[in-house]
Amino acid sequence: MRRALIGVLGAATLLFLAGIASAQMGWGPMSPGVMGPGMGWGPGGVYGCPGSGGVGQAEATPVTEEQAKELAQQYADRYLKGFTVDKVLPFTGMRGATMFSIELKGPKDELRVLHINPWGNVMPFGGPGRRVG
Repeated sequence: MRRALIGVLGAATLLFLAGIASAQMGWGPMSPGVMGPGMGWGPGGVYGCPGSGGVGQAEATPVTEEQAKELAQQYADRYLKGFTVDKVLPFTGMRGATMFSIELKGPKDELRVLHINPWGNVMPFGGPGRRVG
């Protein structure tokens, strides 16, 4: 009886660990290959990224330089009191999409940099201790 119980517990443990490993590796019923086109991490679509090319989605219009400047100032007003937009630097990202690097100047000549992707997501660049100039 004891040997049977040890065998069953050992097999259950192995199945449990195999299930965790397959979930971490992206295998299983929700993996991108099983879900169909435009619903995974592959070229057809990326989770959490609007306008990423899923099936039936219309392409989102890219953010203009003026919109990027407005978004950066809204971010600064909310999270970086006293900072204003100093420079708007467009650059080409993946797949030829225009993105923006925005330099914000603080009240004591501090410099902060934000990146804005083609869909208008604002991302701070660098740590809070970064100072230039």
